[in-house]
Amino acid sequence: QVGLVESGGGLVQAGGSLRLSCAASGSIFSINVMGWYRQAPGTQRELVADITRSGKTNYADSVKGRFTISRDNAKNTVFLQMNSLNPEDTAVYYCNIYLYSGSHYWGQGTQVTVSS
Repeated sequence: QVGLVESGGGLVQAGGSLRLSCAASGSIFSINVMGWYRQAPGTQRELVADITRSGKTNYADSVKGRFTISRDNAKNTVFLQMNSLNPEDTAVYYCNIYLYSGSHYWGQGTQVTVSS
């Protein structure tokens, strides 16, 4: 059994910042990739950023230069620092992990709302 607990979402004004956290627990031997996705109403879930165990990062073009993903391998935790937020960033943000076994898991989602 694997669980993902997300935190850090909320309401912020445009130009503000938020930091999301996601801690994985359970039958985890080794996590390969950790990432964040988001889904706004009426849209498909999209990748925001992900990071490999070695620290290689990948970002959606829309967040490059504003968001920073990082992870703590010892604590099986991934973070998303979000700066210069704008209303288009409003969405439910989901944590995702891929294990070396091939299994992957989703968090329950955390709401981020950016007011103009």
